[in-house]
Amino acid sequence: MKLKSRFENKMKLTPSVADDKPMGFGNPNRHGMPVTPIGQTLTIKWPVLDLGTQPEISLKEWRLIVDGEVENPVTLTWEEFLELPQTEDASDFHCVTTWSKLDMHWKGVRFMDLAAFVQPRETATHIMCYGYDDYTTNVSLEEALKPDVLLAHTVENAPLPREHGGPVRMITPQLYAWKGSKWISRIEFMKKNKLGFWEKRGYSNTAYPWRNDRYS
Repeated sequence: MKLKSRFENKMKLTPSVADDKPMGFGNPNRHGMPVTPIGQTLTIKWPVLDLGTQPEISLKEWRLIVDGEVENPVTLTWEEFLELPQTEDASDFHCVTTWSKLDMHWKGVRFMDLAAFVQPRETATHIMCYGYDDYTTNVSLEEALKPDVLLAHTVENAPLPREHGGPVRMITPQLYAWKGSKWISRIEFMKKNKLGFWEKRGYSNTAYPWRNDRYS
């Protein structure tokens, strides 16, 4: 709990660049940002985007490795994952391909709670998320620790569909959605930043929707 409090205090004391002069339109959302970020169009559909493969992972086979710059590295089974604190939350989903879907209802494990469980070292600054489809994406620890970042297994009161990253994907509501790995299999805490799949191909390291921060 002390570790979680330290993370929460850090979030209050160090606002991200995404909170500086947000660009967009509409009434303020739950974070005080314009509900529709600059360059985005609202949709009621949920388009499917992937790298050309949609791995099928049974709950019996699924594992989540959490390692790197942590005091308590773990490999969680599905049952152990569900024993962690579970959070229900509503948030918006912003895709870099210019569509946004609002007020999606999720259930899963807050990244902040997972971090408190594995105890990141003071040297940890970023994470790398790995998917069963060999996807990777980097996120600063500051952004990953925001309380709406979830490892989600349920959406709209139903199991997360395979095509959207089930059984578990990360969601990053205050960043573009490519920062949330689908079919997540591993989270590596790192002491320095390194580029993931799309970041190596010219996408932004930071990915702030309200700054139109799509490319490096």
